[in-house]
Amino acid sequence: MVQSLLPPPAGNSPPVLYRSGVAARLAGLPVETLRVWERRYGISDTGRSAHGQRLYSEAQVRRLRLMKQLVDQGHPIGALAKLQLEQLDQFALAPEPGAPVQPLRVALMGADLARRLAVGGRELLALDIVASFQHLDDVAATWPATGAQLLLMEMSELDERVVPTICALRQALGMGVVVLYRFGASATIRQLRTQGCLVARAPSDVAEIVLLCQAALPALPLAQAQLAQRCPAAPAPRRFDDQALAQLAAASSTVHCECPRHMSEILLMINSFERYSAQCAVRNVDDALLHEQLGQAAAAARMVLEDALLQLARAEGLPLPAGL
Repeated sequence: MVQSLLPPPAGNSPPVLYRSGVAARLAGLPVETLRVWERRYGISDTGRSAHGQRLYSEAQVRRLRLMKQLVDQGHPIGALAKLQLEQLDQFALAPEPGAPVQPLRVALMGADLARRLAVGGRELLALDIVASFQHLDDVAATWPATGAQLLLMEMSELDERVVPTICALRQALGMGVVVLYRFGASATIRQLRTQGCLVARAPSDVAEIVLLCQAALPALPLAQAQLAQRCPAAPAPRRFDDQALAQLAAASSTVHCECPRHMSEILLMINSFERYSAQCAVRNVDDALLHEQLGQAAAAARMVLEDALLQLARAEGLPLPAGL
């Protein structure tokens, strides 16, 4: 029987409150998924016990249950986390007719995991298994061609020696990572979680694996999506290195127009900030996505200003680097 911290309400008695583990079970969620939702999306404005444990009310448990239902239907948790209970109720009662549910594109690593998922049933309609790997070394070479959004891997005995490789892959490829384990040291688990991986004991229920995958998929902020529309490909390499910009700035003092000097100085600053953002992206996991966006924005601005400086330098007859 589910236990709460307080007895059932009677008259003016305080409302029943549930710890996170009980709230998750009542909502049909894996506890690990609820923790990810709490940490990443701030889904619950819960109170806390004297010992610092989160306490969920009946209404908050109902909200969690609705969110789980809507996530199962394919709605992104990042959008649902902003909705209040009344909005979620309306959303659940009036789903978009005929709206396509796009499964997550998942790559697997682990033979036992692949066999379990092969007979997983209808829950696996939420996942599209696009690739399978035997070793971490194989992931980097072929990942871009798979189109996968998420790496789902199972390691029965979690070995701390693989942590640097997993974290480097996640950083380089920008993918979500779910690590399922049976045995592992707490320090290793904490290290992976600190680096943005979702780490959980291997569940026996395929539906729980699906929920973990949905919770681990990094949300794509609107700003990043808009930036991708402006600059869908990787940023072009620099046309003007620092030495070329310094030469243009010096040469512009001999002509009437000072714009080449000003633009060269602006580009020197943008180039420096672009490099700085790239360094920041690997210092702090929580800030990695933000600094990646900043670096991409700087690169987009650099490319626009380089085009303008190139036209200006040609118009003024200023020296240009070879090949321009």
